[in-house]
Amino acid sequence: MNNKKYLTHDLVAVAVGAMVKEIHRFERESGRLLRRFYAIPRGGIPIGYLLLSHGDGFQMVNTAEKAHFFVDDLIDSGNTMERYRRAFPGRPFFAPFNKRGTAPAPWYVFPWEIDEDHVDKGADDAIVRLLQFIGEDPGRGGLQETPQRALKAWGTWTEGYKQTPADVFKVFEDGAEGYDEMVVVKDIPFYSHCEHHMAPFFGTATVAYIPNGSVVGLSKINRLVNMFSRRLQVQERLTTQIVDAMVEGLSPVGAGVIIKARHLCMESRGVCQHGHHTVTSALRGALATKPEARAEFMALAR
Repeated sequence: MNNKKYLTHDLVAVAVGAMVKEIHRFERESGRLLRRFYAIPRGGIPIGYLLLSHGDGFQMVNTAEKAHFFVDDLIDSGNTMERYRRAFPGRPFFAPFNKRGTAPAPWYVFPWEIDEDHVDKGADDAIVRLLQFIGEDPGRGGLQETPQRALKAWGTWTEGYKQTPADVFKVFEDGAEGYDEMVVVKDIPFYSHCEHHMAPFFGTATVAYIPNGSVVGLSKINRLVNMFSRRLQVQERLTTQIVDAMVEGLSPVGAGVIIKARHLCMESRGVCQHGHHTVTSALRGALATKPEARAEFMALAR
């Protein structure tokens, strides 16, 4: 990951000091005294002990019900914060680091997540805890290297976050003279993961466009599909992202995408029915407005 941010003890201490000021500001504005806090397991625990060291009369309690407020190490997606806010309305939630609204969001590495060899163990620990959660022993022979392998695999499965359409698109003016018929790249295989369960979904994409004075290298269409699919996705958004990138990069007379995919979140859990395909389409320009162009695309895609 290129956007890792390694935190030192000094940086964390400064951030916790700023959080203390935020807590006191909340007290002044609300007229409420905040003293008892609950530290969110696990990340909030070291932050909680740092908070105690400030000597402002803060007390760390063992249960969330007894707390005036909550502390964690960071606000990432905000899901943890919202869960506690729903469970305990009106009780504020504080963290020294907040990743929301930051693009691309950094991966914070806290000083207690680095071992004596200065190796980041934060992401590895997440896989280890997942193995423990499902009842496995992360220390047994076959699983000892699984955290590193899993992280490497997820790095490949999500490499699309590191790319933009401009990185993979190459447009040619030469070769498009007078060509105004449809260009179709059919049945491009793709592999993705759904953002709801992080389960694989996979299938084929058919991409078409009608040139408007320029063409794109055919392999670049495959790369475009690969780029957007190698992110956490839903099929509907994947379909529109591909076609909108074609429109933005080429300004074609028309463009269209059809995706046909199988979803393991449906086949391996829930209804557990196999062999079904989900088909989505997105049409732009002439392929959306002209029935004959639409019909041609659909016929070629079949």
